[in-house]
Amino acid sequence: MTAGLVVPFWSADEVESSIPGTIAHLNARKVLGYPTETVYGFGGAVDKESVQALVDLKGRAPGKPFLVLVSGSEMITRLGLHLGSYAASLAARHWPGPLTLVLPGGEHRVPPKLRGPEGGVAVRWTPHKGLLRLINAYGQPITSTSANKPRVLPATAASEIVAQWRQEVVSGELRVLDGGTLAHSPPSTVVDCTGPTAKIIRPGAVTLEELRNTVPDIIDAPPFVPSPS
Repeated sequence: MTAGLVVPFWSADEVESSIPGTIAHLNARKVLGYPTETVYGFGGAVDKESVQALVDLKGRAPGKPFLVLVSGSEMITRLGLHLGSYAASLAARHWPGPLTLVLPGGEHRVPPKLRGPEGGVAVRWTPHKGLLRLINAYGQPITSTSANKPRVLPATAASEIVAQWRQEVVSGELRVLDGGTLAHSPPSTVVDCTGPTAKIIRPGAVTLEELRNTVPDIIDAPPFVPSPS
């Protein structure tokens, strides 16, 4: 029932075979499910219509932006985003890798729904080989958010996406690239690079110690304090 809409994306040959149909799907402003270096993600093209399709599918709350996946620094430049000195140092040390940098800039080039409360746009250069090949072939960055519904853990297998979004898969609104079952891993570390000092927004795969080897004065994430009942 989902044949043709859940696409093998494991071997190099499968990745190559998937590219024409996937690019057509992205150009149709539809949502793509795909494996990353951490968990499965949802995304699409970086334009208002595609971002809205992602918002509608995910049921994303207002004020919670998506991030952007790139395959090279030139894509950051084309979006009008700025890598300041410490951000450039972090990128040089940890990209491609599980580090997300929130960057300033992008006015008039990035849809407002991709901009976070601190005013920046979250970007990651993914190290996932298949995804890198796809983004390079597409020639543009794609958006990204974890593939899960509220209060459900992010998917680590394509079958979990199909189970939760079968109707969208069957209708063709959601195309899923099946990269196999992913090992459980921490999410990417998120660092706010919009101000004079780097700040960790979300701890993750890249540790504070590793970050401080590059940017010694980086500010750690505040400890979690439960909301009063």
